[in-house]
Amino acid sequence: MQRYLQKYGKRVLLPSALIIGLLYFFLQQNHSATVEIIPATVQLEQASENDLEEVISVLAVVVDVKGQVKFPGVYELTEEHRIIDAIQLAGGYTEQADTKMINHAQRLQDEMVIYVPFQGEEMAEINFVSHPNGQNKTPTKVNINTADEALLMTIPGIGPAKAQAIISYRNEAGKFQMIDDIKKVSGIGEKSFERIKDLIKVN
Repeated sequence: MQRYLQKYGKRVLLPSALIIGLLYFFLQQNHSATVEIIPATVQLEQASENDLEEVISVLAVVVDVKGQVKFPGVYELTEEHRIIDAIQLAGGYTEQADTKMINHAQRLQDEMVIYVPFQGEEMAEINFVSHPNGQNKTPTKVNINTADEALLMTIPGIGPAKAQAIISYRNEAGKFQMIDDIKKVSGIGEKSFERIKDLIKVN
């Protein structure tokens, strides 16, 4: 038996060692291939993030949200966003907000003005959404000492009656000395003034 093992043992062990070696080499090759794939995946994810940033930058729009929202102001979104997204970014509606005439599904445009009225405000006097190239575009500042009725009505919340009241007041009392003086006009109180103070001027 001992003589048999001495004669044939090396022949038996040699193929076994060779098979084990080949299996080890194969497993190492597969492990190396897996390790090499990970950096490529990371690079792909980083490339996708860079592409997304470029798209967002190209489609960026700036809108002005006014009226009955918790945080009125100027916000930057994208053309893919809707009015509801701008409202939510501004903190959502106040308890006094009247939302039934606002089209929440409308897409945003650059320089758009979104005005949220308060409950009970005269609906006929309001331009809820002012487009930069539309007929109802609101000027940055309206001079309340020189504006005619049509120009005064471009101010959110100022309809025919209030526009005529402004003109009548300045004809009788003279020019407004400061924008706060507009509160002396019948129908324009503190709440109305807060909504329009950034849209009017005097000279």
